[in-house]
Amino acid sequence: MKKLAYIELDTHAEIAQNFADVMQGSTEFTIDYYFSEKIYRQFSTVETENMILSDSSLILDQLKTKKYDLIIIGTVHRYFNTFKTLTERYRTAIIVHNLNFSVASSFVLLKSIFSADRIYRLKLFLKEGLLLAGKVYQAAEKLLVLDPALSSGRYLYLPLFYTKGIQRLEDKILTIVIPGGVSQQRRDYRRVFKMIREWENTFRNGSAPAQPIEFVFLGKAPGSSLHDLTDLERSLENISIRYFRERVSRADFEAWMQKADVLWCPVQRKTEFFSQEEQYGTTKMTGNIGDAITYGRPAVFPPGYPSSLGFIVPEEQGLLQQLNHLKQYDFDFEKYYSLKKIRTDLENLLKNLTT
Repeated sequence: MKKLAYIELDTHAEIAQNFADVMQGSTEFTIDYYFSEKIYRQFSTVETENMILSDSSLILDQLKTKKYDLIIIGTVHRYFNTFKTLTERYRTAIIVHNLNFSVASSFVLLKSIFSADRIYRLKLFLKEGLLLAGKVYQAAEKLLVLDPALSSGRYLYLPLFYTKGIQRLEDKILTIVIPGGVSQQRRDYRRVFKMIREWENTFRNGSAPAQPIEFVFLGKAPGSSLHDLTDLERSLENISIRYFRERVSRADFEAWMQKADVLWCPVQRKTEFFSQEEQYGTTKMTGNIGDAITYGRPAVFPPGYPSSLGFIVPEEQGLLQQLNHLKQYDFDFEKYYSLKKIRTDLENLLKNLTT
């Protein structure tokens, strides 16, 4: 049996959770999980003896006492000096979440310090080796991505998302869920608000909707987004909206995804990470793909979004009618994303990485 280590000291606890869930019960590999306290607190399904509390000051000493066939690093968005040493000493694979950031030069990273979040980025520069970021990715033996559309060259597809087989709760209400934090940076919420108002005006000037319609903004709505949502809510009579002032708990998230008839994912084509432009579907994956797979729901994406996945449906002219029709959309998630299949695919990849 081969032995792996999975390290997550920063963020993306949900990715680490998926890896642990898929690999639980594997007869091919044993895995030790090194988590920061923040990540450790969010976990629910890993045997305690395989979970090791760690941080950037401990991880190198902890690894000295163990021998692993491969070390997987879940996120390299900080602690670059530590991860550079780690990738130079051990056989490693890094999950890459922003492809352009992974190849950014030291000069580009230096300029980014003065673009935004100056105090935080200056801390990374002075204490955590920000300018070493590119060297960390270069030193890794393998680079992994979570969307098959991003896999090419050095970037290998890491299959982690599986369908949990959660059945939709039957309801007379058409429930349209927009998963993710309500931020204009990642999704075009201004357009969403505009379209809901247009549909409301159509219903007021004509007949009421054939069935109750509810839009669920399934993520925290901070600041101006919260103000926009409260204004929108006051203007509606024929359409209901639901939103959240605080971070959505895992239980609430799962409950609303179970009620969802369809996901609406108004993903921005362009975003930024460390002041580097990233493009969803080209250099960066949107978590909405994982949401759709996990809960087995069709997802409407903007027209032109680069995806060949069968459950990703391009937005059409009559969007509200399209969302309604997708309530009956039939895609066999179990065929392509069952836990058994994803575990087999993941184990096959890990075998190739450890030979």
